[in-house]
Amino acid sequence: MAVVADEATLRQLYGAAAGRSVAKQLDRLDRHCRHFISLSPFVLIATADASGAADVSPRGDVPGFVAARERELLIPDRPGNNRLDSLTNILATGQVGLLFLIPGVDETLRVNGRAFIHDDAELTRLFTVGGKAPRTVLRVEVTEAYLHCAKAFMRSRLWEPEAQVERTVLPTMGEMLRDQIAEKDAAGAASSFATETPETQASMVARYRDILY
Repeated sequence: MAVVADEATLRQLYGAAAGRSVAKQLDRLDRHCRHFISLSPFVLIATADASGAADVSPRGDVPGFVAARERELLIPDRPGNNRLDSLTNILATGQVGLLFLIPGVDETLRVNGRAFIHDDAELTRLFTVGGKAPRTVLRVEVTEAYLHCAKAFMRSRLWEPEAQVERTVLPTMGEMLRDQIAEKDAAGAASSFATETPETQASMVARYRDILY
């Protein structure tokens, strides 16, 4: 199996980027970018640790939950699983890549920049929901921003109702986690997670609703 190991070979396969695909790149968030973000309830956050190991994590809330200025974004960090993969990576490198989505819209918005984690009460208070403020707010100094074309979403038919998959085609989250943990523990001592009764999907969703904020 041939491996492409240098950019020169890669460019021979694909050619050079040109035209609007290059010209569209901005160093700030113009009015169209800010409008896009104001309609977006979902963003993917890409980070990497000091060794270059990459990670992508989702963030979601009501549309416009990310505050956008021309050269700055503010993203509240709501309760999660406390792994803190994205935040510890940001501490290590200070770099972040963002992909904003709007349900039903095939285009996306890509934003790259330098990231900083803030916990001061005056800032977190701005993102209070239901009387609860986030523990931290991620501030992104924008260095690149550009709209991404619709081809991937058109190919995947992601928003088309007939392409939607029934949740029942997969085991519940609890069942999948139980099996994965059991497989990991097979070579050693089994943990309690591998033998406990899996949480039902309905119970998990209800529990999550109680701790959304």
